[in-house]
Amino acid sequence: MDKKDVKRNLFDHSSAKVRLLSEYLKRYLNIIANDPYTERIKIYDLFCGEGLYDNGGEGSPLAIMRCVKDLHFANVAKLSRIVPIDCHFNDIEGKKVQKLKSAIKDKSLHYDKFGDLSFSSDDYKNQVDNLKKLLPTLHKQKVFVFIDPYEYKHISASDIKSLLSQKHSEVLLFLPTQFMYRFDKKGTPQALKDFIEEIVEYKKWRENENNSSWDFVNQLKEAFREYLGVHHFVDTFTIEKDQNTVFSLFFFTSHIKGFEKMLEAKWEIDTEQGKGWNYTGNPPSLFHAFKTNPLEEKLKVFLRGKQRTNGDAYEFTLRAGFLPKHANEVFYNWQNNGNLEVVTRNGERARKGSFYIAYNYYRDDCNKVSFRLK
Repeated sequence: MDKKDVKRNLFDHSSAKVRLLSEYLKRYLNIIANDPYTERIKIYDLFCGEGLYDNGGEGSPLAIMRCVKDLHFANVAKLSRIVPIDCHFNDIEGKKVQKLKSAIKDKSLHYDKFGDLSFSSDDYKNQVDNLKKLLPTLHKQKVFVFIDPYEYKHISASDIKSLLSQKHSEVLLFLPTQFMYRFDKKGTPQALKDFIEEIVEYKKWRENENNSSWDFVNQLKEAFREYLGVHHFVDTFTIEKDQNTVFSLFFFTSHIKGFEKMLEAKWEIDTEQGKGWNYTGNPPSLFHAFKTNPLEEKLKVFLRGKQRTNGDAYEFTLRAGFLPKHANEVFYNWQNNGNLEVVTRNGERARKGSFYIAYNYYRDDCNKVSFRLK
């Protein structure tokens, strides 16, 4: 496929990427719009492109604007307070930005009452530096940053860490892992080595002996988790063209509720595994490659010999890439089989089926019950 075709047309893998962005923003913006503490939302697309492609496909900036528009008109009818949403689109190629402006205008995707709309044709590094200075000055505001670079050499882990440092921002990063893992196997170019070494000591990086894009993505995800620390959440959404061609979106946040919303978006697209999207449109069953439910096995290890609270179980489930409903299903089966003991903080047996694995209990009553495997 010609590189010019990729730039001028929106193909399936890019469409899947945009869909994840849309599914997440629907959930994220709806939560913030109903949050009494947030007075403004800012969205940044730092490699926005022209938005509308020759084959009619719509890229990330148009998807963002549609989400903002839909939310505004949905909330006009039910909310007395509408949170303004500012959108900023940047691309170093000025012609693309001009085309994007025209596309937004032609499709009537923005009105002043939505919030501020701004554009720039600037180098990515300058944009990130500006954001680093801006973030500490924002009060009662939430920030979402989408980064879809033309090449991974533009990206550094320290930039991601800086963008997350104020605790009120989230980052969705696309990485061309289908190219990165091949370099990793055949020999690591300096740009990739520099990228990896910023996250983890290169001598600790495992050589990709199986020539597997999946091994590379998982190792990179774990490295990001260790680099950012326990107060941040990291997960991936994979877009599989074939076994050896896998694109990856990495999501970063310090807020567990935002993390849950991203996982919901993933499971909306991949209802069987919550893993990603492939070109067949038919992901394998959750049980296809496993004799048992993978979350069940993880929870067995988590609970083995220990008593865990509902708050512990909620966070563990999300970090494992699953949703509370999945943990509830496992616990319900265990309880029915007499394998799980659930007790209240007073030491009394909890009502059957009452596990309290949800964000509101995690926030307000994380020790409501505890679990022990028999």
